[in-house]
Amino acid sequence: MAIENILMPQLGESVTEGTIEKWLVKPGDTVNKYDSLAEVTTDKVTAEVPSSFAGVIKELIAQEGETLAVGALVCTIETEGGGTAEVAVEAVPAKAEPAAGSGKPTSSLNREKGAAAGRYSPAVLRLSQDNGIDLSLVEGSGKEGRITRKDLLAIIESGNIPTAAVASVAPVVETAASAPITQAPSVPAPKATEPVNVPVAVGDIEIPVTGVRRAIASNMLRSKHEAPHAWMMIEVDVTSLVQYRDSLKNDFKKKEGFNLTYFAFFVKAVSQALKEFPMMNSMWAGDKIIQKKDINISIAVATEDSLYVPVINNADEKTIKGIGRDIQELAGKVRSGKLKSSEMQGGTFTVNNTGSFGSVQSMGIINHPQAAILQVESIVKRPVVMAGGMIGVRDMVNLCLSLDHRVLDGLVCGQFLARVKAILENITAENTSIY
Repeated sequence: MAIENILMPQLGESVTEGTIEKWLVKPGDTVNKYDSLAEVTTDKVTAEVPSSFAGVIKELIAQEGETLAVGALVCTIETEGGGTAEVAVEAVPAKAEPAAGSGKPTSSLNREKGAAAGRYSPAVLRLSQDNGIDLSLVEGSGKEGRITRKDLLAIIESGNIPTAAVASVAPVVETAASAPITQAPSVPAPKATEPVNVPVAVGDIEIPVTGVRRAIASNMLRSKHEAPHAWMMIEVDVTSLVQYRDSLKNDFKKKEGFNLTYFAFFVKAVSQALKEFPMMNSMWAGDKIIQKKDINISIAVATEDSLYVPVINNADEKTIKGIGRDIQELAGKVRSGKLKSSEMQGGTFTVNNTGSFGSVQSMGIINHPQAAILQVESIVKRPVVMAGGMIGVRDMVNLCLSLDHRVLDGLVCGQFLARVKAILENITAENTSIY
């Protein structure tokens, strides 16, 4: 017999950790290869971890609710093999004693006694630095006292941030390969606001926070903490676009089997403008900015209690019909629960159809690590002063852009929005093909 390890998989691009929401097996259970072992939630997707082996569950290492770095051990499986293999346990290097006068409390030294003490996942370290949390003062709830992301989120929500005036020893970052590296302290972000004490009266309904909702909240909080958001809005006269689409929609539905929506025209216009202004298709990477070659448009799709962001790959190379089909198929997969984690990876710019809910003006939170998100609002008929001073009723729409000011400035964003406006205002039957 042999003992095989099941590790936390990487369930999406830039995903560094996952939370075990629910175990689907218990020690002693027999599983086949590819059987689901646990439900895992990340900031991008909820998925099931499959077994890489056929055998018997020996030990569940991770606890439900525990957040682990990608590559961390979650459970072990006993399989048929040539001999008995022991699960390797990582040796813990001796910790250096703190310098005299460092100010580190003795109580925190007494807590450093597990294999996980003083070793933090990248997400835990980043969250502690962003919020000025002294990790030596935090009691971890994870295995062997490991501090988890969930522990820090609870501290941030409470508003009671443990801090130390002097940091004596640079913390150790634990990578997916368990290779420790030192990390210099950074300037902390503003502390979270004090929590609101909400009284619960008779008839009030308390709604538990699901793993997906918690992941959404965490990702949005991270985006707002890390990216300095700025905002721009432009109004566009889409009267010609509306007339063109309305003249085609019935025949298109009969021929293609799905609706020709306005949103497909907007996504096409944005992808074309991104090709002309590639800086908008960029991401912040700490010591550099990554300008992405592929134009992959993320679109927001909401369900009753969650928000998913599937991706239209290479949108600039697709026709309006092709983009419309992708929108239809991806939205259908989200609402039927069949969307794959791979279909939410690789997005470089987000377009959000807030107008579908009747919104006319909004400020979106950037989809980390992208540099911008564009909100497409409702198309409404408004009186507009036209050339020659005449007033006419036109179909108008607001486009609202949120941008990461570390990556983008007003000049390029203004030029980008002006180009999107020009494309949309010139969509007519004479110069635009949907095929």
